Amino acid sequence: MKSKTLTFLSLSILCIGMANATVVSRIDINGNQRMDAESVRILANVKAGKDINSETINNIAKDLQSSGYFEKVDVKLDGSVLKIKVVESPVINMVTVEGNDEIDTDDLKKEIKTKERASYDKSLIGGDVQRLLTLYQRKGFFGTKINPKKIDLDNNRVNVVFEIKEGHPTYIKDIDFENNKKFRSGTLRKELLSREHAWWRFMTQFDVYDEDRIQYDQQLLHQFYMRNGFLDFRITDVKGEFTQDREYYSVKYTVDEGAQYRIANITIDNPFADVPDKELYKELTISKKDIYNIDEIDATVNALRGKVADHGYAFISIDPIPTKHDDTRTVDLNFKIQKTNRIYINNINLLGNVRTFDSVIEHHLPMREGDPFSLQTIETGRQNLMHTRYFKDVQMIPTRLADANMMNLDVKVEEQPTGELSGGLGWSTINGFMVDAGITENNFMGRGQIVQLKGSIAQYQRQALFSFTEPFLFNRELSGGVDVSYTQYKYSKLGGYGYDRDSFTVSGRLGWRLTDHWTQTMRLSAAFDQNYDLNQGGWQKANLYTLGTNLRYYNLNTNFQQNTHTGIVSNLGVAYTGFGSTDTFMRYSADITALVKFFDDRWQFRTGWEFGYLQSLESDDYIPRVYRYFLGGESLRGFEVAGVGSRNWYYRTYSLGGLWKANGSTQINFPIFIPDEYQVKGFIFADYGILGRPPKKESAYTNVFGITKDNIIDQDWRTSVGFGIYWNTPMGPMNFSWGWPLKVNKYDEERRFLLSFATQF
Repeated sequence: MKSKTLTFLSLSILCIGMANATVVSRIDINGNQRMDAESVRILANVKAGKDINSETINNIAKDLQSSGYFEKVDVKLDGSVLKIKVVESPVINMVTVEGNDEIDTDDLKKEIKTKERASYDKSLIGGDVQRLLTLYQRKGFFGTKINPKKIDLDNNRVNVVFEIKEGHPTYIKDIDFENNKKFRSGTLRKELLSREHAWWRFMTQFDVYDEDRIQYDQQLLHQFYMRNGFLDFRITDVKGEFTQDREYYSVKYTVDEGAQYRIANITIDNPFADVPDKELYKELTISKKDIYNIDEIDATVNALRGKVADHGYAFISIDPIPTKHDDTRTVDLNFKIQKTNRIYINNINLLGNVRTFDSVIEHHLPMREGDPFSLQTIETGRQNLMHTRYFKDVQMIPTRLADANMMNLDVKVEEQPTGELSGGLGWSTINGFMVDAGITENNFMGRGQIVQLKGSIAQYQRQALFSFTEPFLFNRELSGGVDVSYTQYKYSKLGGYGYDRDSFTVSGRLGWRLTDHWTQTMRLSAAFDQNYDLNQGGWQKANLYTLGTNLRYYNLNTNFQQNTHTGIVSNLGVAYTGFGSTDTFMRYSADITALVKFFDDRWQFRTGWEFGYLQSLESDDYIPRVYRYFLGGESLRGFEVAGVGSRNWYYRTYSLGGLWKANGSTQINFPIFIPDEYQVKGFIFADYGILGRPPKKESAYTNVFGITKDNIIDQDWRTSVGFGIYWNTPMGPMNFSWGWPLKVNKYDEERRFLLSFATQF
C-alpha cells in the first residue's frame, strides 16, 4: 500500500513540473551593443524549442551575470517567448595605480588580474585589492588602504584606478632566540637578513617586517649551523607578533641546536679507471678533524665534478654520504661518484640574443662543437658571458641525443640594457669640489664594442675623455682602441706642485691575453702640452710621442658581497718618449698588490709597492718637472700633496720632484658597527716611501735678487701611520683618513686629514 502511495506522489510531482514547463518558441535579446545576439544566446545556454521553467530562467540569469560581460541581466518568459534584457559591463580603457612609493608600479601590476580592453567586473577588482594588500603586508606595510575607483568615459568605457594610501612600515623591534646555547643571540642576528629597527637604517628595508624575508632568514640560520657542524639543528618554532602598541613586530626563533660534529674519515668512490684518485683527493677542500661544514662539502662536490668533467665525463652525480657516529660526535664522509660514458658537444645553439651578434657570444665561450663535454668549461663560459654585463641571465641547457654519446648545448641569454649614464658631485682635498658626468655603451650596436664619453670639472683639474674599444679586433682574441682626452691641471695653487698644464692626447692601443692571468697592452700616443712652471715663468709648448707596453697579472678571488679579495695584482711597464718629441726619455714602472681576506671574508689585509724610474736620453739628465714623480697625499698619507722630497731653497713649498720613486702601503680593512649592507669599513695603515733626486741642472737656484744657493736635495725615507673609514657610496668609493708622519724632515709639509675618491681592488 505504501509503495503505491509513493509512486502516485512521484507521478503527481512530475506532472506538476511538466505542467509548469513551457516550450520556447523564440528568444529575444535586447540591450546588447558590442556583443551580438547569438553570442548572448550561447552564454545563456538556451535554444528555441527547449522546455523551460522558473528554475531554468533563474539559471540563465546566473550564467549571464557570472560571465562578467554584463552589469545587469533581466530574464523573463512572455508566453512562449523568452526575453533577455542585458546592460553590458563597461569596457576597461586603462588600469592605473596611484600613490605607491614603496613598491614599484610594475610589481603591483603583476598582481592585478583586471586588464585593459576587458569587461569591468567588480568581483575581479575586489580580488585585485586583496592581492595588492597582501603584497604590501609582506613588505611590512600593514596599514595600507586601497580604494579602487571607476572613472566613466564615453562609449561605455571606464578607467580603473587603484588609489593607494600606504601605511607606515611595521618595523622589527626585537629579534630573539630561545634555547641557543652554543652561539649568542647577537651572533645569530648577524646571520639573518632581517635587522632590528634603528634610526640609521633609513637606507634599507631590512628592519621592516617581511614574511618572505623571515622564511629566507630561517634558511640562513640553518645554513649557519650546518657550516659549524650542527647536523641535527632544527628550528622548532618561529613567532612574529605585534607589540602591545601594534607599532612594531617582535620575532622569536626557538631552536634545537643538537651536537657539533667533526669529520672523521673521507673516502671517494671513483668508478673511472682513467681518472687518478690522487687528482681527486687533491680537490678536497676539507680534511680529517675539521668541523663539518656544508659549504666546504658543496665546494668539494663542485671541484670533484669539475675534475671528472675535465676527463670528458658528463652527467655524473656525486653524492656526499655522511655516516654519523653519535658516541664520538664524528662523521664519515663518502663522496660517491656515479659512472657515465664520455660525452661530446654536437651543436651549440644561441638563443635569446636579439641585439648581440652571435660572434660576440661565441668569442666568450671556451668550448666549440666537437669538444668533450665539460661542466667546468660550460660554467666558465656562463661566467664569461655574465661578466660582459650584456645579459641579465645566462642559462646553459645541455640535451642528450638519443642513442649517441653526443650533447646539444643551448646557450639561452636574456639581454639587458648596456648603456650607462653616470654623474656625481664630490669634494676631496686633492681636487677640491668636483662635478662629473658620463655616458658609456658597453655593447655598441650589439658588437661588444665599448664607447665612452666622460667629463669632469674640479677646482684644480678638468678633464674630457672619448674612448672606443673593439674587444675582438680582426675577429681575433685581440683588443684595440682609441682614446682622445683633454686635461687641464691647475696645480700652481695646490701644495708643492707649482705648475699648470693643458694636455691634449690622442692614443691607440692593442691588447691580448698571454695566459689566464697575464695580459699585455701596447700603446702609441701623442700628447700636445702647454706647461707653466713657477720656476721658469711663462707657458712652454711640449709635444710628446710615446710608445709603451704594459704586462699585467691579475688573479683575485673575490667576495663581492663583502668587497674583499685574496690574490695578487701586478703591472710592469716600459715606455719610450721620442720620435721627434720635445723631450726624449724612458719611463719604467712596476707595482704589485697582495690581498688576503679572513675572518668570514669580512676582514682584508692589503699590502703593495710602487716603483717608477725616469731615464733622460738627452746629453744631460734633464726632464721637465711636470713629468717627474711626486709623493704625498694619497701616495703617502700624513703628508701634503707633493709635500716631501727635494725643495727649492728660496721657495720652500716648491717641490722639485724626483727622477725615481719607491713607495708602499700596508693596510688592514675591518668591519665596524655599521651593518655590512652599507659597505662602510674602517682601516688602519702604514705608508712608506722615498723620492729620488731631481735632475742635476736643478741642484742650485738663482733668485730674483741674483743670489745663488744649492737647493735642498733629499733622498730620505718617509713613513706614516694612521686610520680611516672607507665608504663605497653609490657615486664611488670614498676614503676618510687621518695620518701622522713618523719620519719627517723640517721642511716637509704635513696634512693630518685626507678625503679622497679612490678605487680599491
